[in-house]
Amino acid sequence: MQDRSVSEARHWVPRAVVSVILAAGGTMLPWGPLAAADLRITGIAEDSDLYEEISGGSLLAEETAEDANSSTQELLAAAQADYARLLAVLYDNGYYGPVVKITLDGIDAANIPPVQPPARIDRAVIAIDPGPKFRFGQTDIAPVAPGTELPEEFARGETARLGVLKETVGAGIDGWRGVGHAKAALESQELTARHEDRTIHAQLRLAPGPRLRFGGLSVTGNEDVRTDRILEIAGLPVGEVYSPEELRLASQRLRRSGAFSSVALIEADNIGPGDTLPITAQVTEAPKRRFGFGAELSSLEGVTLSTFWLHRNLFGGAERLRLEAEVKGIGGNSGGEDYRVSARFERPATFNADTDFYALAQIEQLDEVNFFSRQIDLEAGITRIASEERTYTLGVGLRAAETRDAFGTNRYTLLTLPLGAEFDYRDDKLDAMNGYYAKASLTPFLAVSGSDNGLRSYVDLRAYRSFGTERPLTFALRGQLGSVVGPSLAQAPADYLFYSGGGGTVRGQPYQVLGVDLGGGNVVGGRSFVGVSAEARFKVSERIGLVGFADGGYIGSEEFYDGSGEWHSGAGLGLRYGTGIGPIRLDLAVPVSGPETDENFQVYIGIGQAF
Repeated sequence: MQDRSVSEARHWVPRAVVSVILAAGGTMLPWGPLAAADLRITGIAEDSDLYEEISGGSLLAEETAEDANSSTQELLAAAQADYARLLAVLYDNGYYGPVVKITLDGIDAANIPPVQPPARIDRAVIAIDPGPKFRFGQTDIAPVAPGTELPEEFARGETARLGVLKETVGAGIDGWRGVGHAKAALESQELTARHEDRTIHAQLRLAPGPRLRFGGLSVTGNEDVRTDRILEIAGLPVGEVYSPEELRLASQRLRRSGAFSSVALIEADNIGPGDTLPITAQVTEAPKRRFGFGAELSSLEGVTLSTFWLHRNLFGGAERLRLEAEVKGIGGNSGGEDYRVSARFERPATFNADTDFYALAQIEQLDEVNFFSRQIDLEAGITRIASEERTYTLGVGLRAAETRDAFGTNRYTLLTLPLGAEFDYRDDKLDAMNGYYAKASLTPFLAVSGSDNGLRSYVDLRAYRSFGTERPLTFALRGQLGSVVGPSLAQAPADYLFYSGGGGTVRGQPYQVLGVDLGGGNVVGGRSFVGVSAEARFKVSERIGLVGFADGGYIGSEEFYDGSGEWHSGAGLGLRYGTGIGPIRLDLAVPVSGPETDENFQVYIGIGQAF
């Protein structure tokens, strides 16, 4: 047998012979009654991956499922459509000479009009002889851009899957697009089958086209957001070499602004003057105003009521203004009632496309177990989005507060310089299985009155690692460090000090139960804090998981950990139920070590993992 080109010798491929057979018993009806047909797939081992793919790709298998309730007309249509579908599955697994036979009650129905199905169908059979599996012989794709990574399966001896050919062509085109050749395309393909040695020889030729630069960005669909601001927010580098990554980032910046419900950046069909590629941004604006409210109930903190009002396009440049109010601790056991009212203004792309400006005004009252504070904060600064995973903040602020704790009443005014960095490399923010997360904040403060100059720092580190796939086991670790440097314990702002205990630090211990004991029942916060947590998360099923955990916390009067403070710990078990918005969390924890408390256990309920 001579070599034959697939594109030229079409007659060799349809060795896949199909006959669709139905039993025509009873009266033909335009729309058949509901049928409960049994389906068998023969010729392929039931425990093979190919069997799974065949059954998963078959419409007939779908229409004969227990809960399908399909009519005979639907069964007939599925049988007639299955030939092409199953042939595609077989081709994608390297079987280029299959014989497929579909029967329904053993009678050929190829000549029965689809609008006149039989009255009843009891038995369906898909009989497949896949034939020999073909593998790649000679493989070649050219030209390819430097650094292009082709699929490893596109090589001599590997299964000749159609999917691999598509992936190879896609990788070749993406490689050229990645270095500026936006109009790269497949120029030709030559696929030759050798039946005697069951190989497919593949020669693919790409046409890179010219290297292009970004042309002008035009905008359509905007009504209230100004075009000049859309161009600033997108930050598309007009005049620079074309890059799919830059196009993706521009689209992401527009979505991140919150002013648009949909964004699409479309490349022009034709190359512009001077080898440029014009881009069109099609946007749909989101509703300008939004209002919301919420209520939460906690056995510890009682009732929390909150509300907000948001404007997404305050001055026509995608500026956001968010007003919030919250009352917390109504009827709770974590002190008295807390109040907060705030206004936050944000302007995207203020200094460049990835740097936003913000201004914040907030009034807050905290009536905690061991201290009371009432403060006002004014702050302005910038947020730098370095990448999807890395964000940095820099601000300047003014804080005026009145606090009351075991040391008495204090009034202070501080100039602050809040600095922050956040790295988020988790695979899922609410239910991480792998990756890590790090957040650090440094707040130098200059005392205008009522305190001494100093620095407050806090670091939160988390790491995740999973083992197994069907029922994965995930180990999660968390470490927290806090410090207040400068003022003495008596002079330090009471709301800058640290406590331990509760859901955010040590589960099983009451809320903020651990501080610095001054004697006589007087407790204040510490200037140093260490928190450690470990969890083992085991998935029992797709939705249900079990968790074992242990937490520990340290509070000291010194600026940094030196061991002179006090530790406490807690441990427990948890249940998780997966939902579309994250797992519902139920944790039951008991105290293990540390100062004795009047409570024997704590219950925590929430959405998302504890950390």
